[in-house]
Amino acid sequence: MTENQSKSKVFIETVNDLKGIIQEEGIKPGDKLPSERVLAERLGVGRSSVREALRSMELLGLIQTRQGGGTYLSDYRNHQLVEVLAQFILPDEAGSGYVFSTQRILERDAICMVALDENLCKSPVWESLLHNVIEGQTVMREDIIREMIVATNNRLVYKIWLLLNQYALRPYQGTTTENEKVHLERFLSNLRMGQPALALEAYEEWIDTLAKER
Repeated sequence: MTENQSKSKVFIETVNDLKGIIQEEGIKPGDKLPSERVLAERLGVGRSSVREALRSMELLGLIQTRQGGGTYLSDYRNHQLVEVLAQFILPDEAGSGYVFSTQRILERDAICMVALDENLCKSPVWESLLHNVIEGQTVMREDIIREMIVATNNRLVYKIWLLLNQYALRPYQGTTTENEKVHLERFLSNLRMGQPALALEAYEEWIDTLAKER
């Protein structure tokens, strides 16, 4: 192993170990991380290795260093990494369209998973959302889709969906309108009845309605 490879391995291991500490201690966005000295002692590495790992995490927007106040965990949903990478990966104007298409793939899979699972499709959340839609109450569009993704109990998919939603300029912003009501009623009703094909059909009609309104 070359010197550069050795340094790279130590760097990656340090970042992974820092992630482990964050998870083990239940550090949430806004919480303060242990000091460099404490982290170096716990990980058994030099402070320079910890400093390098923290600097990289800060550049990615994962942590925030406050002058004289320590280091704090950031909310990954709010950092600009997605936008920065997208400028290189998806440099043309069609990029956001590709992102939204990918987002919809995740949503379709989630709909099928929920509708085909006897326990998931009977969750009280769908009945509550359906009741609110029927009664004409205010419903946040993102809440409907977010609940769908969360129901799959796949944290990786959920985090990817959040980032895609951010870069696609949050296509589900705002509250539902009267024009969407019939599609959402069909969507949520068929979801609760375990009918994935019909639920997907209503979902697509809802998406088309939103596209026409934008």
